[in-house]
Amino acid sequence: MDTLMKSTADLIAQPTSLFALLAVLILILGYLQMRRIHFTTHMLISVTLMLALTIVLHQLRIFHMPQGGSVTIGGMIPLLFLTYRYGAGIGCLAGFLYGMINLMQDAFILHPLQVLFDYPLPYMALAIAAAVPGRIFTGAALAFAARFACHFISGAVFFGSYAPEGMSPYLYSLVFNATYLVPEAVICFILLRVLPVPRLLAAMDRQTPLYGAKLTL
Repeated sequence: MDTLMKSTADLIAQPTSLFALLAVLILILGYLQMRRIHFTTHMLISVTLMLALTIVLHQLRIFHMPQGGSVTIGGMIPLLFLTYRYGAGIGCLAGFLYGMINLMQDAFILHPLQVLFDYPLPYMALAIAAAVPGRIFTGAALAFAARFACHFISGAVFFGSYAPEGMSPYLYSLVFNATYLVPEAVICFILLRVLPVPRLLAAMDRQTPLYGAKLTL
């Protein structure tokens, strides 16, 4: 509770960051409205359960970097499942919501753009998996590349001062983020190979048509 109150206070103290987050949410909702995506009971239940599972999996850390970032047991898979199941719009919304949960758990605010690139955007970026409907591994690879790009930009621009003396902030950000995101991606790919993905996606919501109905690895 103390952490939540502190994070909330930090965010309120940075109204520009708050407005930036609100603007992103409005864009997502506008996109959903433009695509005429209507929320059903099954969809809301699936989003809620996948967000809860994402939170739980992020607590099962194999390794935690001292300055942020961790290797989990497939922490990104629930968000990928929402994208596979419902498409980019719902994937973006779920990513934004998890980013806000992550922000409330441990806010570290330097700049409005840093807040976007460290919290909602990396998880929203997973929705790029919808760019290749039905292709599970290709979509996951694109999703992790997009997430890596967000963290890389944030690290190079806003955390370059942490780089060892004489090291380029770009190289520092590349190495730092690869240290935990590459193992995270490998674990995710292994689980996607092992899990019965088509059956799980079908079980999530039997009422809504499956986005990218023909699934391939």
